[in-house]
Amino acid sequence: MEVHFKPEVQAKLDELARQSGRRSDELVEDAMIGFFDELSSTRETLDRRYDDLESGKATLVHGEEAYRRLMAKTESERQHRRTV
Repeated sequence: MEVHFKPEVQAKLDELARQSGRRSDELVEDAMIGFFDELSSTRETLDRRYDDLESGKATLVHGEEAYRRLMAKTESERQHRRTV
């Protein structure tokens, strides 16, 4: 397989290869392996969350309610820091 990058991306890859002493194809392969690992991990997390919703173990919170809770928690932390 052959991959073509825009000149600015290729220049960054070449520089990183030079700095690291590794071949650019090795760096690209490592990056793709990391990407696939992260994608797989994200998929597993989403599947678990979906299963939790389906089973009733977790419930959905409306965005506005989640924001309100986050802001209340943030304000509580600010108040706590002021008193410490």
